[in-house]
Amino acid sequence: MGLSEKEECVLLDKKLLVFMDQLELLEEKRGRLNSLIEQGWFSMSKARYSMGNKQVSALQYGSEMEPLVRVHTRTLESGEAEFQTKRRTLKSPEERQVEDIGPKDKEGVRRRVKTKEEVPEMDQSDNKQPSTETEPAPASKPEPNPQQDPLKWFGILVPQTLKQAQASFKQVVELSAEVAALQSAVLTTRQQLQMKQKSSSQIPEQTDRRTDQIPEQTDRQTDQITD
Repeated sequence: MGLSEKEECVLLDKKLLVFMDQLELLEEKRGRLNSLIEQGWFSMSKARYSMGNKQVSALQYGSEMEPLVRVHTRTLESGEAEFQTKRRTLKSPEERQVEDIGPKDKEGVRRRVKTKEEVPEMDQSDNKQPSTETEPAPASKPEPNPQQDPLKWFGILVPQTLKQAQASFKQVVELSAEVAALQSAVLTTRQQLQMKQKSSSQIPEQTDRRTDQIPEQTDRQTDQITD
């Protein structure tokens, strides 16, 4: 059974209220997003003023970079797109050094060191053995850490303004995903609202056509009487 005209109007009003709430929330989040971006760039400019333009630029970027935040998207049954951010946790320097701790003598080949008394006896013999010095183990090169905190690119002791800029841009990433998801919900609600408006407008059109026919009949009757 279809809904009555009154029920259609009630559902349309509820959907309209949801749409208005979503628009208000979207406008609020966009304003918050813009203010965070402005705050981040302002803190960045203050850091450049204190450290120098060349000290805070793309020249200090790491040679190997890996994203610390990833955005996962999926489409819900209602047609809305959902955006979720997943941040990777950075390992502390102590945790990374645990793997390097341990005996490293196995990497080099151990050989017996000759004493001074044994050297002349070995020279007189026909079987000569190679040098008996211990070969040093190859020095392990520090592996690049792509998960390093980007603040370390600009130095160990960075100003507080640069940390504030990083904190602002981190919030921008999280808030951007929320704005994108809310904007998708607004578009879906608007489409549903338009469909309900079309379905509800068909009932008044039928009633309007019937009421329009009544004045036309009365006008014809009055014209016949006057004639």
